[in-house]
Amino acid sequence: MLIGYMRVSKSDGSQVLNSQQDALLAAGVLPEQIYQDFSSGKNDNRQGLIACLKAVRKGDTLIVWKLDRLGRNLKHLVDTIHDLSSKGVNFKVLSGQGAQIDTATSQGKLVFGIFAALAEFERDLISERTKAGLDAARARGRNGGAPYKMTAAKLRLAQVAMENKETKISELCKELGITRQTLYRHVAPDGALRNDGKKLLKIP
Repeated sequence: MLIGYMRVSKSDGSQVLNSQQDALLAAGVLPEQIYQDFSSGKNDNRQGLIACLKAVRKGDTLIVWKLDRLGRNLKHLVDTIHDLSSKGVNFKVLSGQGAQIDTATSQGKLVFGIFAALAEFERDLISERTKAGLDAARARGRNGGAPYKMTAAKLRLAQVAMENKETKISELCKELGITRQTLYRHVAPDGALRNDGKKLLKIP
């Protein structure tokens, strides 16, 4: 069964659901299977979304117009889709930046894998920046420092990126804050894990 969810931030009539509803109907969602909220995406207590997530069953597909209609931030979005996946529910985005996400397809799963890696990568960066700031405060006047090390989140992101033959290694290393040597010590050019990568992810 196809289940739709749509949301706008204001309930004063200045924002309407027409575009979202039309897109969901065109995708095959029945009107009675569409849930809605007039609430900010930052609101945890969205009754329409709560009811929607309770209604979905194994084999269903939850469809949204755009990715930002569902999650309040990247972590919440990833966690919600992981929960759906654990229940055997697929997730599909119709338009916008996440339009390639359709967890019923291998390509869609790959795209979502990138989003999931980015969410963990973002958490790691926040942690590392905090640590770097504390270190700098303790060692005033000292310049420079070692580059960020490989982490589990960076490794997963590197794996996904290197499976794409169009990925530029220099840009990937710059984005991850690691050296080319560190990258290749953990991941092969085809994205396969090397010994250091397996150790980092605690894979026998």
